[in-house]
Amino acid sequence: MNLQPKISARPVERRRHARVKLALLGRYMLEDRREFPCQTIDVSVGGLAVTAPVRGALGERVIAYFDSLGRIEGTIVRHIDFGFAMTANMPPAKREKLVNQLTWLVNRKTLGLPEDRRHERIIPNCLQTTLRFPDGTLAPAKIVDISVSGAAIACMARAPMGSMLHIGRRPARVVRMFEHGMALEFALPLSFDVFDENVVL
Repeated sequence: MNLQPKISARPVERRRHARVKLALLGRYMLEDRREFPCQTIDVSVGGLAVTAPVRGALGERVIAYFDSLGRIEGTIVRHIDFGFAMTANMPPAKREKLVNQLTWLVNRKTLGLPEDRRHERIIPNCLQTTLRFPDGTLAPAKIVDISVSGAAIACMARAPMGSMLHIGRRPARVVRMFEHGMALEFALPLSFDVFDENVVL
């Protein structure tokens, strides 16, 4: 007689990473380079579910960008009502950073933490750029870091707060001054499909 205990046939949870419910606005790009707005339903370091106007095909590569999380690349693994679920493919260092970002976002209200600028900031491979002022004057500058919405630059030249200039060919506004440079806000944010270390201003 087999006296082995009977094993329940309950379904096994296949997700390896805990998901947290977050509603974050962002954009995503499908393989045909069409971009659409989206909003997260839940997020983990392994993947996320979003509401989206166009669901894409299963297995299709997708690039998403959220102010609070930065750029996330993956593939569409499941269609859901009004959207899709996608994987989050990233190196270990970025995965660890995402864990910290998710922890901060989940605990922000509980701990009474203030809102802050959570745009992902990177240091591009090409640091050298040129500033062009309204009078046509050119000045060399070095990029300290860059986000989808702006850049911090080190430079000798100065411009008044709120004034417009060009960094490379991109129009931007001076939003902050610091000891050796300025912080600029782009007139139009960078498209997230070009926001990586190879971006050139």
